[in-house]
Amino acid sequence: MSDSLEQARQVLQEADELYSASEVEAAFEDLARRISACMAADNPLFLCVLTGAIVPAGQLLTRLDFPLEVDYLHATRYRGETRGRDLQWIARPQTPLKGRVVAVVDDILDEGHTLAAILDYCRQEGAAAVYSVVLVDKHHDRRVPGLKADFHGLVVEDRYVFGQGMDYKGYHRNLPGIYAVRGH
Repeated sequence: MSDSLEQARQVLQEADELYSASEVEAAFEDLARRISACMAADNPLFLCVLTGAIVPAGQLLTRLDFPLEVDYLHATRYRGETRGRDLQWIARPQTPLKGRVVAVVDDILDEGHTLAAILDYCRQEGAAAVYSVVLVDKHHDRRVPGLKADFHGLVVEDRYVFGQGMDYKGYHRNLPGIYAVRGH
């Protein structure tokens, strides 16, 4: 068994549960209600930010009962680490953004460097409107100035969190709740 797998198991065993699966489900229901009220008539394009937003986007999109399109992009600063570095574009959306209402779905708004770059990219590509949608909004004072999520489901304190798409060194994205590493 690899050291990283064993470490991931240990971290989960010692982690603090911040939100249960049922609390996360309720947050998705609320997000879907608010997003529907805002975008149902706009034929929006939802962009899933890989890899973290796979789980939240899947959970959210099945709750939206209006016509929409889905694409993805992959931009990352973490690459399996717990600290971000320079932004790396791996894949850009294939659907043209010009004139579209775009909703960028991500797992967490932390410092916001990745999300800010993605939102800027969408605007540069000519999107008519760009919204940011995150499951988790982490509160601290290191955020890109002026950046805030247009829609967020849950708020966490300044700790390293995982579950519901967010990972701990590549593991635990599949957990139904949201957990924090003890001591972080």
